Amino acid sequence: MEQRLKDSKNLGELMVIAHAVVIAESGEAVRILIDDGDDAKLAMSEIRRLKRLRAGGRHVADITLVNTRTVLMRAAGTEYIPNRETMRRIYQQMRCLDDGLPAIGQAELLSADLWRNT
Repeated sequence: MEQRLKDSKNLGELMVIAHAVVIAESGEAVRILIDDGDDAKLAMSEIRRLKRLRAGGRHVADITLVNTRTVLMRAAGTEYIPNRETMRRIYQQMRCLDDGLPAIGQAELLSADLWRNT
């Protein structure tokens, strides 16, 4: 933990994970949104640890890890993101704020499968 705190770049994600673990260990389910690959791996290791605790009889809840792509995919075709043009505009705005997001084509947010029922 001490070494992780020295890297202030990811301190926010580390705090999100730490708070989620405390809440899950108290028995309440938590959903967190993390896009960074290394931090997502850390979150997944905590999720696996909680599963081991649960398997051992401890009363702990789940942490569900989602990312921006997941949120946008679920919103596609709804009142929030009714069409591809809106998806492009929103995603571009988000990419300006988060350089870790891939190009929209790589995120498959414009794919025919996603927009088939809209």
